[in-house]
Amino acid sequence: MRLRTVLATLTAGLAAAATLTAAGPANAHPATSTATNTAPSNACSPAVSLDGFSDALDKTTFDGTFVGNFSALALDRDGSLAALSDRSSLFGLDAKTLAPKSVVPLADENGAALDSEGLAIDGDGTRLITSETEPSVRRYSRDGKILDRLPVPSSLLVAPAGRATSNQTFEGLTLLPGGRTLLASMEYAISGDSAGIVRFQTWQRHHGRFALSAQYAYRADSGLGVPEVQALPDGRLLVLERGFTTGVGNTVRLYLADPRHATDTGDVANLTGQDDVRLVRKTLLADIVNCPSLGATAKQPQPNPLLDNIEAMVITGRAKGRLEVLLASDDNQNAAQTTRFYRLRVRV
Repeated sequence: MRLRTVLATLTAGLAAAATLTAAGPANAHPATSTATNTAPSNACSPAVSLDGFSDALDKTTFDGTFVGNFSALALDRDGSLAALSDRSSLFGLDAKTLAPKSVVPLADENGAALDSEGLAIDGDGTRLITSETEPSVRRYSRDGKILDRLPVPSSLLVAPAGRATSNQTFEGLTLLPGGRTLLASMEYAISGDSAGIVRFQTWQRHHGRFALSAQYAYRADSGLGVPEVQALPDGRLLVLERGFTTGVGNTVRLYLADPRHATDTGDVANLTGQDDVRLVRKTLLADIVNCPSLGATAKQPQPNPLLDNIEAMVITGRAKGRLEVLLASDDNQNAAQTTRFYRLRVRV
């Protein structure tokens, strides 16, 4: 079902043309979107505007695989989108329509499923993928074959091997400018660190392999975790913070963060706000609750019906002096949640 047809039928009278024109299977849900300008009515904040959203892939299937549970997005070398499901599937999506084009199953060395959360695509096309079970970072070929596994500091392993909590480990993953440094964000604090202080671990490429490198500390807002990070050309980061309150809904905030002058915390046993540790500096770009709802509907209580469990983020380009950023929500294959894509323009 073409999204333009759906919009023409369900939103007649809207003057704005669709920004997201995702084509989905016949059972795709209708999507709502707005014009491609950045008029004040689209503003989420002075730095961020919402171009549109799409629910077209919600509760659909492709090649026998459920389309959803999205935890990460990345741009592939051919300009298409890679979308990672936390149920061990890696989808290829058309960058313009969002229509699924391929799906590759993923597994660990024993053939077991991953809790796959973070995704970065290297210059040679290999896929760097985190699983938050151990946690781990593995390199995969385009067809899903394991090529390598990166070392992880013992403190970041899930207890009892380390100090991390299961399902609260490596969520975000990004390659810094030049492709020599890989950065992964923990979702929540490890034991012994103050609540809200999460560790960003990096690896440096040496002779074609990634070795452990500097680690940084980032303070998330109270009650929120870090599901995604994306590197900017100058070494700064876009950081997504997210939380959920039963009966209230989701909180999702977008920050600009700068790790370039932060302290290397790799040898700091406990992060408790000590004066000699410089945290990653951050600046709020937008609280997504303040974005226009654009006619969105929610299947559960939300402070803004546009909101859902937003977990994936990728920078897709630049236009009119602003970054083009695509977000996606993880519906957890839950009838009360929605697989939703959001197009933002972000001034940094």
